[in-house]
Amino acid sequence: MNSSHDRRQFLKSLGISAGAAPFLTGLPGFNSLHAADGNGKKQRVIVMFSPNGTVPEEFWPEGDGKDFKLKRILKPLEPFRNRMTVIHGLSNKVGGDGDRHMRGMSCLLTGTELFPGNIQGGSDTPAGWASGISIDQELKNFFQKNEATRTRFGSLEFGVAVPHRADPWTRMSYAGPNKPVAPIDDPGLMIEKLYGKQRDKASLTGIVDSVSADLKKMSSKLGSEDQQLLTEHLNLIRELEQEISHQGENDTLAHPMPEIDPKIELVNDNTPRISRMQMDLLVNAMANDMTRVATLQFMRSVGQARMQWLGIEEGHHGLSHEPDNNGEAMEKLTKINEWFAGELAYLLKKLSDTPEPGADGSMLDNTLVVWLNELGKGNTHTLDNIPFVLFGGEKATGFQMGRRLNVEKNTPHNRLWLSVAHAMGHRIDTFGTELFCSDGPLKLS
Repeated sequence: MNSSHDRRQFLKSLGISAGAAPFLTGLPGFNSLHAADGNGKKQRVIVMFSPNGTVPEEFWPEGDGKDFKLKRILKPLEPFRNRMTVIHGLSNKVGGDGDRHMRGMSCLLTGTELFPGNIQGGSDTPAGWASGISIDQELKNFFQKNEATRTRFGSLEFGVAVPHRADPWTRMSYAGPNKPVAPIDDPGLMIEKLYGKQRDKASLTGIVDSVSADLKKMSSKLGSEDQQLLTEHLNLIRELEQEISHQGENDTLAHPMPEIDPKIELVNDNTPRISRMQMDLLVNAMANDMTRVATLQFMRSVGQARMQWLGIEEGHHGLSHEPDNNGEAMEKLTKINEWFAGELAYLLKKLSDTPEPGADGSMLDNTLVVWLNELGKGNTHTLDNIPFVLFGGEKATGFQMGRRLNVEKNTPHNRLWLSVAHAMGHRIDTFGTELFCSDGPLKLS
């Protein structure tokens, strides 16, 4: 009995409501109660996106192999140096219609061309949506076919300051050809998706309160480890729920709604807090086995986010177009990318600090995290040398970590996604455009 349906039926047989399921089904003791497979091994994938290219001189580490030194942008990730692989030389070789930002964004996880369409970008031909499935959704489908790896949601798509508009610059996940998947960038909406709606926002009688009686009934059947995990889970959701409930009073967590094609997209000092809330929810959802596949999208390609909490007034995309000899602009771009690295470091620490339920080690031991960008460099719009950085435990993937890996120049990034699929047990021969898979998966072990 490993499927989510079986779990719900088991709870029903105990007289426990379905609303309590999200708090219980990830607990090791609960799984043993209803005869889960008990092998303890879980494989997870998280893809994190940040936009508009990087500053190569401040991004790529010095040295090669195990002997490498992190520069400014990657420096916040120093605590995870031995659990990272920086891959230099990957290129998005997907051609066809659309400008490079469009192809960089919507071909990043799909590895295949955009359909012809009427969305005009830059000076290139107009285009439409991607013509294939993205790697996160491919893995979601693979996991969901197997009862031992099936989860309630299959995948979760988190966003931070993603504009409420739909075009190839704002979408990287695709359920299939012409099927973009929108990220959820409101923590309140994500909590509702995960746990259901609050019953009474005015009195803060919310999700946790509504299932407290059922959880109390189950607690006597759980061991001390499960009770501690359950308490931590409940505390996090209660805190986030109450913070979001107060939003209606003063809008302190709101993102201003951007215009359809703004010169400056207004984000504000709440963005860092929303980022952390989304990452807390992401790790919590994975700890409770609601999903094993997630994406975390910051802003969008061509986005003009104005990061005032960093003391930067200019729009991000505008800064990325400044020439290399504009030292002030390069410094601001470096600070922006350092901030993204710091957010990733927070996510990795959360995974590293969270014990793997029912097994030795931490969640990071069984999770592959990929940080990427749609461009190698903003002011040239190059799709070569795109920043790809992998993190996680070697036992989850078999990938060798703690190194800078220089692959052959202009290696198609499709080969990386083949490697990731194989590491997850999904032995596909090609992914995306078949032409770019002729040399097989990258050798990362």
